[in-house]
Amino acid sequence: MKASIALLPGDGIGPEVTVEAVRCLQSVARRFEHQFEFHEALLGGAAIDVTGEPLPAATLAACRSADAVLMGAIGGPRWSHPDAPVRPEQGLLALRRELGVYANLRPVAPHAALLDATPLKPDVIRGVDIMVVRELTGGIYFGAKTRTATQASDLCEYTVAEIERVTRVAGALAMQRRRQVTSVDKANVLETSRLWRTVVERVLREEFPQLRLEHMLVDAAAMHLLRKPRDFDVLLTENMFGDILTDEASMLAGSLGLLPSASLGATRKGLYEPIHGSAPDIAGQGIANPYGAILSAALLLRHSLELHEEAAALENAVSRSIENGFLTADVVDGTARACSSREAGASVADIVADSG
Repeated sequence: MKASIALLPGDGIGPEVTVEAVRCLQSVARRFEHQFEFHEALLGGAAIDVTGEPLPAATLAACRSADAVLMGAIGGPRWSHPDAPVRPEQGLLALRRELGVYANLRPVAPHAALLDATPLKPDVIRGVDIMVVRELTGGIYFGAKTRTATQASDLCEYTVAEIERVTRVAGALAMQRRRQVTSVDKANVLETSRLWRTVVERVLREEFPQLRLEHMLVDAAAMHLLRKPRDFDVLLTENMFGDILTDEASMLAGSLGLLPSASLGATRKGLYEPIHGSAPDIAGQGIANPYGAILSAALLLRHSLELHEEAAALENAVSRSIENGFLTADVVDGTARACSSREAGASVADIVADSG
């Protein structure tokens, strides 16, 4: 297969982790005899520095012409002070909207070798396997915004069609898993959540009658994620709630640096990125965890390129690398030596190459 991949390294540690993801994709290409072409472009703070815009037209054009988009983190304090007229995050939100990627998939499955890396007891997180489906292009992040010297507002708005389409994604995924969907909302307070609950219930009842559906208020879900995370299978949520809950869920895995994401729409083209931020405090030190970025590349192989064997090979290589002790400082305990980003990425790439 020949595929074109738009590469958006971003800011902070973004370039350091995406280069390792590319290294691993190149190893996959060599082993399975594919040809992946990478086209690098600017997004976020790096784009603001060069062009004054967080999403330059050339970047959007590159993403539209590619088969998939792989990106690192964006943002940082130098661009995000309260009065900044242009922010890196505006570029990411605009890119999601322009590509029409409305469903964000965030798998959370702690590795057995890292059960002690989390602040929770191993017995609580052992066997956890959650797929969070977060609506990505609606809600409060995209609503009308106002600000004066004395007040500010952000409009949270959802349409029936927006809720229907992301619910169908969650339903289809649940059919391939344990056939359970937990829909998260704040229906005791918010009208958008009442609409959310009504639409989710109707779509799953009519189109996925085999599934079990549970509604849960977001505050209860936040507590349940820490008390009984094994109870969750597919977790369906609107945009802001999903953003917050998946950061919380990262502690089940041990680190934000371990978790990937895939943002999908109506076509095979997707946007793939680790869920962590740009971590400017460690940028340039070569110690960032690249596994989230590498696992995002595996999701790219599976969902955009439909290379399922290759995706599994890359995910297995990450698992074996962790088992072999290639752990960065965010998950290593006090008695072991932490490896560098490059060492972790090279380990995965070597395992892919040697397992052919």
